[in-house]
Parts: sequence; C-alpha cells; structure tokens
Amino acid sequence: MNRANLFFTAVLVPLDFITLIAAATAAYSLRFSESIQGIRPIIFELSFQQYFDAAISFSLVWLLIFALAGLYAVRPHRLAVEATRVLLACSAGIAVVLAIAFFSRELFDSRFIVIAVWVLAVIFIVIERLLVRAIQRSLRRYGIGMQRVLIIGKTKSGQALRKYFEAYPRLGYEVIGHAALFNESTKDKILALKKREMVDMVLLANGDADRKEVQEIKTFTDIEHLGFLYSAELVPGSGARPIVHTLAGQPVIEIPKTPLDGWGAIYKRAFDIIVSLILIILTLPIQLIAAIAIIIENPGPILFVHKRVGQGGRIYNHAKFRSMIKDAHKYRFDPDFIKKYGNEREGTPLFKLEHDPRITRVGAIMRKLSIDEIPEFYMVLFGKMSLIGPRPHLPGEVEQYKDQHKRVLTIKPGITGMAQVGGRADLNFDEEVRLDMHYIENWSPWLDLVILIKTPLVVFFGRGAY
Repeated sequence: MNRANLFFTAVLVPLDFITLIAAATAAYSLRFSESIQGIRPIIFELSFQQYFDAAISFSLVWLLIFALAGLYAVRPHRLAVEATRVLLACSAGIAVVLAIAFFSRELFDSRFIVIAVWVLAVIFIVIERLLVRAIQRSLRRYGIGMQRVLIIGKTKSGQALRKYFEAYPRLGYEVIGHAALFNESTKDKILALKKREMVDMVLLANGDADRKEVQEIKTFTDIEHLGFLYSAELVPGSGARPIVHTLAGQPVIEIPKTPLDGWGAIYKRAFDIIVSLILIILTLPIQLIAAIAIIIENPGPILFVHKRVGQGGRIYNHAKFRSMIKDAHKYRFDPDFIKKYGNEREGTPLFKLEHDPRITRVGAIMRKLSIDEIPEFYMVLFGKMSLIGPRPHLPGEVEQYKDQHKRVLTIKPGITGMAQVGGRADLNFDEEVRLDMHYIENWSPWLDLVILIKTPLVVFFGRGAY
C-alpha cells in the first residue's frame, strides 16, 4: 500500500467527523427553519450549544461504529457495498443515540431532528466519499497514487489483466512489466525496478502454478517488502467465495456453486414475481399492438413457441412474439440455406445470422426494441425463467456443449444478463459463457440492479443487436 492510498484511507476519519457534524447542524437548522415551523411549531427548548456539544460526542461514537462496519478498510470496497455499509452504520448510530437517551432518561424532544440527522448523515457521508474517490481517481490520471505492478504469467488471464489495468487507470494499477515465468532473470528485473522505486507489487497470473512456485514468489515479495497478488483460482473454474469448515481438526473448504442458494434464491424469486407482474401490466398496450401487427404483416401464430433448456438441463416451452416468417426455425437445418447465408457462429453450438432473411419487417422492429421478448415476462412469473440469467439455449445447442459450458445451466435462464448487456450478439460463444459464469459465481442483488439499469440503455443504443 503506497503512501497516497494510506493518506486517503486515514483522511476519511476526520472528514467523516466533519461531515457528521455538518449533517447534525443541517438537521437542527432545518427543524428551526420558518418553513418547518410553519408546518409543525416548536414546543421544546434546545439551544444550539447544547445540541452541538451532544453532536460532537455522538459523532465520536459514530466513528467507532463506522470502524466496526469496515468503513476504514485499507482496501476500499465497491461503491454499492460502501454505500450499504454507510446506511447500516448510520442506522446503528441512530439506534445508539436513542438507546443512550432512553437509559439516561433524557428523551430527545424532537423526532424530526433524529430522523433528519439519520437521513442527512447517510446522504452527506456518501457524497463525501464520492468526492474523495473522485479526487483520488483524478490524481491517478497524473500518476499519483498508482500501484505499480509487475505481472508474472503470459496467460490469457495475465493478458486480460494487463489490458484491463491499462484501460481503467482509475483503478490505481499501473503495469510496469510482464514476465512469462518467475526465474532468476525476473528476480533481477524486479530488484532493479525496486532499486529505482518503480515497483510496488507482483501479480501472479498463472492458474497452473504449483504450490512451490507460489510460495517462492510469496517469500521473495515478503523479503523485499512488495505486495503480492495471486489471480489463480483456488479451485479451477470456480469464482465462488469458499466456505471453510473445521472437521476432525482439519480445515475443509466448500466451494458453493453460486450465491443463489438459500436466501439468495428466495430473494431472487420474490424479486422476479413482483417485477415481472409490474412489467406485464405496464406493457399490455404494447403487447396488443405487437400482436395485431404480426397478424397483418404475416398471418400465422402470434407467438413463436420452441423448446429451450432451462435450469438443471430441464426442457421447457419458450415463447416470444413471432418475428420471423412461419416455420423459420426449419431453415437452420437446410443445407442450401446455410450454404447461401452461412452461420456467424460456425464451429460453436450456436446459429446466428447478422442479416437474417427470415425476419419480417415488423419482426426487425420488435427485435431492435426487444419487444419480441415481452412474452418472456409470463415465463418469469410462472417460474420457468428469471429476469436476469444466462441466455436460454436450444436443446441441439446444449448437446454440443463441453462440460465447462454446461455450468451455465446451474440457474434459470434470463431475459437479460451479463452477456446481453456486455455485448449481446457481438460476443463469441466462449465470451458469453465466461460472462454468464461470472454472474452465477458472483451474484448479488446489486449486480441484478446494475444489469436491469443497463439493459434499456443497451436496447436503446442497439449495441450488439441482431
């Protein structure tokens, strides 16, 4: 951890204290403002000096609660996680204030001020920390506060990390070297960089590294006082957070398939039911217009119903508004059709055409705006799909999957998902599976919210639509 990052971590403590005092002062001023007094007259006595003295004492208690909530961790959390912790910490702080007031028999005279302090403290602290992050990221553009990293392992993950760090310097990592192996030549290079104060940490990006090699690099970085990052997975192909059990005095590690077990599954199902029901009601006029347009342009069924593979490999009937000519699916097995128009996903289990002649004019509009997918809301409501998850695939496609591809069947398929907002039809099959597996292994309510917000933006701008 370099000095700049330590400074920004340490400076949060006095800044939080000042911000809490500001929130308390704003709450007091708001209660005594003419507009609020006009609604609810003041029938208690509370001088600002008394209030301010109490605010200082309680702010110090809140700082302790913030520390216990992990808000002063040296390694910063994601913004959504930090905002959640701020909300919980401020809620705990208000609970402490009320408890002290109750047990000291000095009940606070204004419930408005208590609520206002709580709301304003959350808002002010989040804004303060956003400003600190913005300043820190701005300084990184000028090379201040960057963690200089040497990557070991010219693997796919190593190359991906290097490109990622170079594309997003605001994360605070600057790649100053990339070596294939950890050998004497690499050691000499690291020592030379350290002598010139040009390296802060070493990142091992080699999933095939054995325990001896990892320990050797760890020992070397410890002796040279360098940071050590290790991107290789504990269990190949799994990014889920491990659970450590102690059995017979031995640590036994369990690797969950997905956080969508237990309460995660309960939350996601409740969320799917509520949101899908709302969306069905809101889109009823669009559904009616789409049905009429389909019949007028190309008489035939309104819905295209086809077999798809769902959670656990179970087959279900998948319905969408028909956007192609009647019996269009038969053409994907027609040798003459394939010879004439080809297949963009040749060599993979998928079949796609950028300019598909089977699509009707109404169908093209529906696909561009994703109107054809509205009937999927009903399948979400009935539990066949989820709002967010991997793309539902055809049985013929799944038969060609390799074992690692079948892991996307761990959860229900979704209307939208990581792959859909991450590139839609622009992605190749392996990239799509990788994004879907990232979602499965790292699911959280916040991730679902982010994907839902991004989906209409992707649909509107048409990125990757086919």
